[in-house]
Formats: sequence, structure tokens, C-alpha cells
Amino acid sequence: MLQASGVLRHRKQEIDSKTMIDVAARIIDLYRRHAGAWTTARGTVLSERAWIERFANMVRRGAAVLDIGCGSGEPIARFLAARGHPVTGVDGSPEMIALFRANLPGETADVADMRSLKLDRRFGGLIAWDSFFHLAPHDQRMMFPIFRDHAEPEAPLLFTSGPAFGEAIGTLEGEPLYHASLDPDEYRLLLDRNGFDVVAHVAEDPDCGGRTVWLARQR
Repeated sequence: MLQASGVLRHRKQEIDSKTMIDVAARIIDLYRRHAGAWTTARGTVLSERAWIERFANMVRRGAAVLDIGCGSGEPIARFLAARGHPVTGVDGSPEMIALFRANLPGETADVADMRSLKLDRRFGGLIAWDSFFHLAPHDQRMMFPIFRDHAEPEAPLLFTSGPAFGEAIGTLEGEPLYHASLDPDEYRLLLDRNGFDVVAHVAEDPDCGGRTVWLARQR
């Protein structure tokens, strides 16, 4: 089962394809309108510490990290910054970026849709935790060249997905929240084609709230 941004579990609903497309298109708007509520629900407890620490330990000392779908910056970007990694956060919601800048004034944050991200620089690590899985399958496939173009050699990439191909709808403040996943074999193929080797993959990790987690490294 997917999770709604690491906070809200969601149930799979049977809905028609047009409705699914409409819900997928409203993700940024949903997070714009409910940025404060999401931030409160997310809290500051780093429940995913084991994975974030493993990722951070793979990042070159002092190297910058790109947080894709960074939200408010709490608690992941704060943890990485405290480890000595300058963080650049990007999010499609201006309201989330405003919260990020207030929480982490020493770090960089920009409003940007990850699907068209082009920063013209590379980073020592990339993370798309509980954000990438809000993209429709065809948009997820297009993200892997974007990951490649922003990764330094040997940079780790950490992201969450679902355990198998499919789409599901959760809720955020009572409104439908879209999630999708490719098949694990397709993720492996896309990673390999874009120069990443899989380091670890755990489906529905019981020690991380049931998340399905991928950790890879750029060659």
C-alpha cells in the first residue's frame, strides 16, 4: 500500500480513468491549499531515519543535496542540513516553499514542478521522498533522465514508490489524493538506463511505515 506523503494511509478506490486523470492533475493545487494542514500532520519526527541516514552516509562529505518535492523542509531537509549538506529544495507549491524558507532560512528553496526541472547543476545526492509517487506513470518514467541530469557521479538517489504497478487514491483534508507506481522491474530498467545501480529496495518496509523504498547510486 502506498502512503500519502508519509502521513496518511490511503485506501484504493475503484474510480473511472477520467476521474483518476483529473485527480492526478490537482496534486499541486491540493498541496497549495492544504500546506499548513499537511505540515502539522507530518510533524517533525523523523520516522524514516534509518533510510535517510543510509542515504546521507552515501553522500560525499559536504556535498549539496537536491530535495525534490521538499514540502516544508521538516524533518528531512533539516536533518540533511544538520549533517553538513547544503540543501536545495524544490516544490510545486509556493506555500510549501514559503514554509521551507521560514524553517530553513540558510538553505535554498525554489518553486518548481519536478516534471520540468532543469537547474543546470548537479548534486551529491537526490531525494524524492513521498513526492515522486504522486506523479502519473508516464510522468514517473520521464523523471529518470531528470534524476540523471542532476546527479554527480556516485550520487545516491532515494525515492518511495508503491510495491507494484497501479494507481490509488488517498485523502488529504478529505479531498482525493493521487498516487501511482510502476512495476519494480520497470523501475530497475529505468534506473539502469539512466546510469543508476540499485543499492537497496524494500517493498512495504515494516520498519518504515509500510513504505516501498528505493536507494540507488549514479555510476
